[in-house]
Amino acid sequence: MGSSTLHGLDVAALERAVDGAGEVREAGHEDAVDGVPARVVARPTTVGGVSALLREAAVQGLATVLRGGGTALRWSAPPARVDVLLDTTGLDRLVEHEAGDLVVVAQAGLPVAELADRVGVAGQELVLDLPPDRVAGGSTIGGALSVGYTGPRRLQRLALRDRVLGATVVLADGTVTASGGKVVKNVAGYDVAKLVTGAYGTLGVVVQAAFRLHPVRPARAFVVRSGPLSDVAAAARAVVASQLAPAAVELDRRAGEDVATVAALFEGGHGAVATRAAAAAVLVGGEVDGVAPDWWGQVPTGPVTAKATATLAGVGRLLAAARAAERESGATVAVRGSAMGALLVGMDGPDPAAIAAAVARLRAASPTVGDGSVTVLAAPPGVRDGLDVWGPVPGLELMRSVKARLDPGRLLAPGRFVGGI
Repeated sequence: MGSSTLHGLDVAALERAVDGAGEVREAGHEDAVDGVPARVVARPTTVGGVSALLREAAVQGLATVLRGGGTALRWSAPPARVDVLLDTTGLDRLVEHEAGDLVVVAQAGLPVAELADRVGVAGQELVLDLPPDRVAGGSTIGGALSVGYTGPRRLQRLALRDRVLGATVVLADGTVTASGGKVVKNVAGYDVAKLVTGAYGTLGVVVQAAFRLHPVRPARAFVVRSGPLSDVAAAARAVVASQLAPAAVELDRRAGEDVATVAALFEGGHGAVATRAAAAAVLVGGEVDGVAPDWWGQVPTGPVTAKATATLAGVGRLLAAARAAERESGATVAVRGSAMGALLVGMDGPDPAAIAAAVARLRAASPTVGDGSVTVLAAPPGVRDGLDVWGPVPGLELMRSVKARLDPGRLLAPGRFVGGI
């Protein structure tokens, strides 16, 4: 780098840590996490390099924040500081693909698109359903784990965290640990693979993970129906509760509209799919289409993105609350996602107060935490400052105790997660 120190960092020691297996460089203008600039960028290419780098960063008391493809860096809260931006894209190997066992082991920096291509040759897939723009933008396996993203087919295939067989994780002090299948060492008392999923890099650095794959099904069809909010919510409940085994049931309510659309996906053999889709069309009064709606699997647009959860019965209330929030606050509120109650919300408004009022209205649709929640994932600084971005969080003290156990110095992505974790 030309100098052994940079703004108080011992850069030479960080470079020695990676020991030629990667690089350490001064951060540029583009090297920021949700507006917080990094001081240096490290891109190790081995697990040992990640371990040694974190060990040295801990010695220097440096805060380390992860970056994979960089497609979701605006999600969650901005970190308190970014001394070292750890670029995981140097860990890009597909370690193992046991097609006969439907198992794949990949390093965290492997792009989702590349993994899909590699296992697709065997007629298999890792069901992620990331938005196409994120896949094209280089979203990585580790990044998907970090934000806990799972798309429409979670209804039948469950969430990404449920398909993780095991993960190798480097803790803040450089300790390499692992849990689950395809690994040899565990941290007593913790399922590390489950803990780190959706933790935004605050508990450890995922360097490798093993996943359960699924065979690619030969046929698919969509059943689509639009109508008033309450009718569409009822149709969604009906197809979910039916014996037709949809792979996904998604809702889309555009900003400013009194109508919504439900789309159910059916996958399997050609004859079975045609039969089930036809029955679903009769059930909900919809039409069969071989092509997904243009909104399928997309994040609704808007400067503010939130995640809203609800019970199956509460989804209709959430849709109605979005329309009511628009009328009361002047904000625009688009809702899209699973009829089972995991949805994304895109919002805009004339001022921060309008956004805050819209968030409060959505939360009021879930009278208890058990009925659902609304979490603001991304917002401009002027808007975020006036928001309670997390809302009620059950188990926060337990979460803090886990953070204190795994990262007592608060050196991994400090402040990125709920409660300042």
